Amino acid sequence: MGKNKLKEITNWKSSSFHGTRITTTPQSLIDLADKYNIPYESQNYGNDKTNFDFDFQYGDDLQFTVYDWKEYQVLDLDREYEFHIGGECVECTDQGKDLLNELLN
Repeated sequence: MGKNKLKEITNWKSSSFHGTRITTTPQSLIDLADKYNIPYESQNYGNDKTNFDFDFQYGDDLQFTVYDWKEYQVLDLDREYEFHIGGECVECTDQGKDLLNELLN
């Protein structure tokens, strides 16, 4: 990964869902965010469209958001779920997925 690293977003850009998804556990994403000191939103009550929302930046340009979508249940932190990846473009979300796959495995 060179000198670039995962970090908190410093200058937010717009983000949309482009069909990119990743299957992982909430705990894996929490551990990744904690490892890089990246804050995340957690309201794991099952009452809203999302329970978790992670905003990541890699290097200076790549930004992406990872979130569960319409589970409408409290998520088991150790169970795998399908998370959406949002970003500025399809290529951004695909790059985010590739990076996550590398970091989570």
